[in-house]
Amino acid sequence: MTESTHSQIESLIKKKGRGKILFSSDFSAFGTNIAVRHTLSRLCKSGLILRLAEGIYLYPKIDKELGLGILYPSINTIAKAIAKKDKARIVPTGIYALNRLGLSTQVPANAVYLTDGSPRRIKVGKGKGILFKRTVPKNLSFKSDLAMLIVFALKEITKERVTQEHMDRLKYILQQAPKEEILQDVELMPAWIKNLIIKLYE
Repeated sequence: MTESTHSQIESLIKKKGRGKILFSSDFSAFGTNIAVRHTLSRLCKSGLILRLAEGIYLYPKIDKELGLGILYPSINTIAKAIAKKDKARIVPTGIYALNRLGLSTQVPANAVYLTDGSPRRIKVGKGKGILFKRTVPKNLSFKSDLAMLIVFALKEITKERVTQEHMDRLKYILQQAPKEEILQDVELMPAWIKNLIIKLYE
């Protein structure tokens, strides 16, 4: 590790701006993997950045106005940053998909995403994690992220357990999005979900 490696990495971090999620691979041009990791470790100890998970860091925003301190990114923000780096598509599934849509107040410790990228589990903080499960590209071929999220949320609920409360919530959500964006994906949906979506637009 050299001072130039340290100064180059620190300079790039500050240039990216606060609130940015960083990956050790972002700094590969500045030295060996060991040199980069040692530098990032020192910057964590100095308080400039925080380690979110192995190889993943945060240049944190700090709220001084309301005294909230460090503003941590959501699990979804971290997952999206990982997907962007990997050039992969993702969609929340399971309980986390329900939570994202306000269909459940349950917050799972592990957020599960389907991806066309590499399957893996990432520990984030104490007792939390992100699980990327490999799926076929067809499951991620929706043009509308919202339509895709709704489909996986409904699959988690299952046809027999959809309540009027679920229907009311979904109707409200659909009213906030352009109808044509959702309907362009109906042919990709299971028949029962397609029929439910069309019914909600009546």
